[in-house]
Amino acid sequence: MDRDWMRQRLEAFDELTTLYWGIRSASHDTTQERKRLFEAEPTVLKILHRLNPRVRDREVLAESEWGGLTINVDEVRRAIGMLADMDEWEARLAPEGPSFRADGLHPWVWDAALTFWESNHYRAAVHAAATSVNAHLQDKLGRRDVSDAKLLQEAFSDKAPEAGKPRLRIPGDQADPGVQTRQRGALLLGQGAFAAFRNPAAHETGDLAEQEALEQLAAFSLVAGFIDRCVVLR
Repeated sequence: MDRDWMRQRLEAFDELTTLYWGIRSASHDTTQERKRLFEAEPTVLKILHRLNPRVRDREVLAESEWGGLTINVDEVRRAIGMLADMDEWEARLAPEGPSFRADGLHPWVWDAALTFWESNHYRAAVHAAATSVNAHLQDKLGRRDVSDAKLLQEAFSDKAPEAGKPRLRIPGDQADPGVQTRQRGALLLGQGAFAAFRNPAAHETGDLAEQEALEQLAAFSLVAGFIDRCVVLR
């Protein structure tokens, strides 16, 4: 809904109503004002119905016994008040969502990101977190020759370990379809996080929005959790 437009039309109608009553009380001709009121009424009714479907047709204007108009301006002013407060209703009366504690992220992620986060350097925080996850993965596998998405690909590969290429395995029965699914998922999640978040954080300029950066940190936290829990096969 275009609330600003709706409010403008209702306020214009309210002002016209005040003008009409002022002219009528002075016993002057109200022909023009009556005409403008009746022209505005259909749109006013549409707006009132949208805000409150229980508003009946012809509830705003009616002809009085002596040829004047009775105007239900209270309904119009009530609607103006609703429109003025609707944005605040959405912000303050929205259902409570779950809170997200950044310090509950995996320590490889949050400990690396914290300093940058506190100084509102969100892109740098994501980059630091990704670098930390990569470093812990390298340490776990004892490798320095590859990094980031390439290292994830080799670490979570379903191939047997090779010389200089140990593998990570999700704990559990490796013949179990659920374990196999998580193994593939960890690989895809890790590759996606490094490709979609780490590379832009390293090479693009401009900062991230706080919410976007927090979501990216959460992705790296999941990746870190998988790596941390995995068994190394050499």
